Amino acid sequence: MKQGTGLLDEMNHRSREVFRRVVESYLESGEPVGSRTLTRSLSEKVSAATIRNVMQDLEYLGLLDSPHISAGRVPTQLGLRMFVDGLLEVRDLDNSDREALDATMGPGSNDVGGVLDRVGAALSGVTQGASLVLTPKHEAPVRHIEFVSLGHDRALVVLVFADGHVENRLFHPPPGQTPSSMREAANFLNALIEGKTLSDLRGEIARQIATRRREIDALAADLIETGMAVWEQDADTSARLIVRGAANLLGQDGEAAELDRIRSLFDDLERKRDIAEFLELAETGDGVRIFIGSENKLFSLSGSSLVVSPYMNADRKIIGAVGVIGPTRLNYGRIVPIVDYTAQLVGRLIAERS
Repeated sequence: MKQGTGLLDEMNHRSREVFRRVVESYLESGEPVGSRTLTRSLSEKVSAATIRNVMQDLEYLGLLDSPHISAGRVPTQLGLRMFVDGLLEVRDLDNSDREALDATMGPGSNDVGGVLDRVGAALSGVTQGASLVLTPKHEAPVRHIEFVSLGHDRALVVLVFADGHVENRLFHPPPGQTPSSMREAANFLNALIEGKTLSDLRGEIARQIATRRREIDALAADLIETGMAVWEQDADTSARLIVRGAANLLGQDGEAAELDRIRSLFDDLERKRDIAEFLELAETGDGVRIFIGSENKLFSLSGSSLVVSPYMNADRKIIGAVGVIGPTRLNYGRIVPIVDYTAQLVGRLIAERS
């Protein structure tokens, strides 16, 4: 059972409607909602005193809270979770939002990295939040490996993939390397790479060096282990995280407390590796997922929400994620279809390119 939906099942019609109206009004205005405001919008005519009693009951259940001395109420994190799980009405995607996202797939869409960058910018633009795009890791088979000396203490390990993609890493080679030991190391690796991805290669290289160390020069063996360790260390972060539109969040509210929350969120966004790892965990779920406040440990201090969806390649394997960060007072009904459509759009792009 989803969090809070048991409470929702136990509520009568009036309590459910009062609760729904409070949350919808708060998400729209950001202001506490009072009983007199609700008397004008409820389907049944009841007194303000009756509504106040209902709101007090909802507060007792932990679904509403009184932020100030005013009589108005706002939803708690539990209340928002219950609303999202049980009462949220997801809208159809607006044509203008669809067109803005589709436009990212125009000229130059052969450059996947560039397209994903434009997708992030468009996503933050249409949602007025901060967008996150976790780009796919490169898992094409490796065609060629080369070690390039840049001096006595610096070298590059260069990988050429079967799809033409080229990546390199700068590292400090073991002392005493010679042109012949570099050639031997490269030849050793290139004899192993036929049809293998980088993740396939890492285990194979370790096994081969362990069993064939006598056959390969010690300097070459050290070079292989040192050079490939650079890839080993970066293997989990080779997926790039694109953050766009963080400045949008500054326009949400002007109160000092809200600005402190935004500053805290900016600090969180700087920890890109942590966020990338979190999004990879979020990839284990299918479809759009919503994390509210402290449900997302990364953003718990800033009290923000994250709406995220994974995307898949042609083999239906999840390879990345897209998401939107904003205050807990997000327009979830509008944001959810936007994130869902963006994930599908990116998935189609990746599938076509693969």
